[in-house]
Amino acid sequence: MSTFWDLKHRLADAINAHDPPEILSFYSPDAVYVGPTGVAEGLDQIAWIYEQMFTAFPDFHAMAWFELGDCDNPAVTEWTYTGTHTGPLLLPDGRETAGTGRRITVRATCSAFVEHGRIRTHREYFDQLELYSQLGFGLTRLRPVAYDLSVQETGPSRTEEIRRLAHRNGNLVVKLRRHGRT
Repeated sequence: MSTFWDLKHRLADAINAHDPPEILSFYSPDAVYVGPTGVAEGLDQIAWIYEQMFTAFPDFHAMAWFELGDCDNPAVTEWTYTGTHTGPLLLPDGRETAGTGRRITVRATCSAFVEHGRIRTHREYFDQLELYSQLGFGLTRLRPVAYDLSVQETGPSRTEEIRRLAHRNGNLVVKLRRHGRT
């Protein structure tokens, strides 16, 4: 087994031990972590991501169930994440929700690119709808935004105008129109 996989296995152990200093020791100082919740650049921001997860799910546990054995770098793993939501959880819109007491089981995958013995980029993927529905959040219909409400006063919507212009010159007109030029 390669050192890349050894690194990922030790990282998983540190995550399951909820040990941020140990977790960070596996990342390069300028590492980038990309996930459904956003992009974290550097050790301080990556630490914040893990701290948020451990605060919201104090019993968070990651169990690897598939590793892409034909590929060393990036090391690709499929996981099952479990935990109980008892702490505050930061939502995508910036609000926090209090613990719901609900258990979660979320499927995830990640790829970690290792350079000079440390993780340089880490990409985490999981279905946010799967997570939020297990926490009891449902889908809601969004209210129309203000510029859609003013169509009667200002004429056709921006989308309608782009569609009208697109058939003339194809995508070139669409791109220029989006940037404010015709």
